[in-house]
Amino acid sequence: MSDERPARPSDIARAALEAARAASAARPAPTRRRVAGPRRNWTGPRPGDDDPQPLARLVDSLVSAQDWTENTRVGAVFGRWSALVGPDIAAHCRPETLTEGELLVVAESTAWATQLRLLAPTILARLRASVGGDVVTRLRVVGPTAPSWKKGPRSVRGRGPRDTYG
Repeated sequence: MSDERPARPSDIARAALEAARAASAARPAPTRRRVAGPRRNWTGPRPGDDDPQPLARLVDSLVSAQDWTENTRVGAVFGRWSALVGPDIAAHCRPETLTEGELLVVAESTAWATQLRLLAPTILARLRASVGGDVVTRLRVVGPTAPSWKKGPRSVRGRGPRDTYG
């Protein structure tokens, strides 16, 4: 019979760790070299201008540097219309133009146009709270327009088509 007992997994791991430490100690220490480029000035706990930053922060700084704040606020009215007025109202109307603080909203029916005229103070309050008070000052709601019966460059003035067959 032999006196040797079989190697346990913990003994094998311990031997491997000692071998790795010995190999690491035998290697020469790396020399520090200066990387080409400007010397870095540390900015402290906050990220510096040349550090990676979230895209939203970079876009906000670009908008303020180029003085595009008014244009982005106007664009927010059209781009976020559904979120600003709610999906129920946005399903039945759409913003058309915004000139000199007056927002023209086109409703899909005359009933919705009437309802939106009644909701105009509420809609204006929502727009002022989320976009800003001076972007939209008045809300003009119009219903759908009647179809045009003019076809071609020439037309005759009159009352349009009607029942003339009987």
